[in-house]
Amino acid sequence: MRRRSFLASALASAVAACARPRAADILVLAAISLQDALEAIAVQQPEGPRLSFAFAATSALARQIERGAPGDIFLSADVEWMDYLAERSLIRPETRIDLLSNRLVLIAPAGAPATPDLALTPAAFAAALGEGRLAIADPESVPAGRYGRAALESLALIDVAGQRFARAENVRAALAFVARGEAPLGIVYETDARIEPRVRIVARFPGTAHPRIVYPGAVLTRSTHDGAAAALASLSAEPARGVFEAAGFAVL
Repeated sequence: MRRRSFLASALASAVAACARPRAADILVLAAISLQDALEAIAVQQPEGPRLSFAFAATSALARQIERGAPGDIFLSADVEWMDYLAERSLIRPETRIDLLSNRLVLIAPAGAPATPDLALTPAAFAAALGEGRLAIADPESVPAGRYGRAALESLALIDVAGQRFARAENVRAALAFVARGEAPLGIVYETDARIEPRVRIVARFPGTAHPRIVYPGAVLTRSTHDGAAAALASLSAEPARGVFEAAGFAVL
């Protein structure tokens, strides 16, 4: 309980620190898997209001928005948390768009002996996991973890891994567990795996094994920035589109 309280306090402080560094900024609260791409996009936008960011697990951001955290745009890693805010009238429904998609992959440390094309069968999965644990974002609330658990259940792998989760607060933390060699396998988005040279992809989960990965975006009801809706729309156009695609996202 103390750890959760600490994380909530840290996130609240981070959001507050990012709020309106200057009057014209548009504050985007975004799933942490979008961090590298969004920061690259911000650099390429010399005109108009500057984008500033607060990154965390989608679930943590949604809870902070519910508690009154400032912001203009919310970019979620799944539909469920955006629906959660919509049900509470915390987003402007007319601005909501499905922005991106992604793929779910199984990773191992770059130097691990596992084959590059690990079969997603219980026997092969158990052999690769060995006595270790599976790094995964918290499947109770974090989108990457929810997608991951659904894939494990669909492929009859949950009995192998379900009691041996190394639960992480977000997908980047799960990535770090594997990168540091603290877990022999992990489930992350393909875009995360591509930015970390200390891991490699050993299998790709079929898209039919889990709900479709969708990143919706919307302007927050409490936003007072006149440019927020236009800034959100610009994320599906060039040059943002090219940055997302280069990072491995599919622009919807």
